[in-house]
Amino acid sequence: MEPPRTDDPPPITGRTDQRAAPPAARGSALRWGLAIGVLAATGLGVYVWRQQEPPAPTPQAQAPPAPAVEAAPAIEYPLPALAPEPPLPALAASDALLVAALVELAGAGVRELLQLPGLVQRIVVTVDNLPRQRIAPEQWPLRPAPGRLRVSGGAQTPVIDPSNAARYAAYVTLLERLDSERLVALYVRTYPLFQQAYVDLGYPHGYFNDRLLHVLDHLLATPQPAGALRLAQPGVLYEFADPSLQAQSIGRKALLRIGPENAARVKAKLGELRAEILRHSARR
Repeated sequence: MEPPRTDDPPPITGRTDQRAAPPAARGSALRWGLAIGVLAATGLGVYVWRQQEPPAPTPQAQAPPAPAVEAAPAIEYPLPALAPEPPLPALAASDALLVAALVELAGAGVRELLQLPGLVQRIVVTVDNLPRQRIAPEQWPLRPAPGRLRVSGGAQTPVIDPSNAARYAAYVTLLERLDSERLVALYVRTYPLFQQAYVDLGYPHGYFNDRLLHVLDHLLATPQPAGALRLAQPGVLYEFADPSLQAQSIGRKALLRIGPENAARVKAKLGELRAEILRHSARR
């Protein structure tokens, strides 16, 4: 149920570091030197031998084919290009701007829920991974909910206890407290930071706003079974006993885990945000 704590976090940059290979040993260098010498002598012998034969016609040089250029996908939901005043800070120095804006929108208590540094990068990584199976908690923009999953029903028929929903009350309240219009206006104004973080993640031709709206649609389509959710415990962590629920993405599992009332409130807010983003996207 809970995201595995031992998972290695997925790479944020989406790129692999390349390190210089160690210098060759003397024996290897000697072998390479002899090999190069043999090749040179062989080439010289062939050259002298061919001097005694009629010269072969010189083949016509041909230019190598031009590499195929990967076309960038069309942007589905473009946002207006703004020139914010004052200008945006660099991505690596953007935490102060975003935190101050969120405090203005939701109150000083929001600071206690945020994981820093790299707030924009954390948001982008989390959004990109919500439709997938896992993401390391260390990369979330918000601190994990306190406590552990509350279970009732006994070892044979465990279910998520209704009281488990209380663990997420602060997060749901924070989300509802945010004014959707002002929050999306902040997002649009600072969008170049999110776009840069998305490109840095490994999507040189991607458009983060498109990905965000697709993820919102994915979350809004989360199924909501009736009744208590049965669990299984094949190892240390709990899983959904229903294979169809266990196969859901980490984002949908989160909405299932927080309880039906919390999930309904979160979905309502996500629907507001989606509509507001689309309203800005239509201004093109």
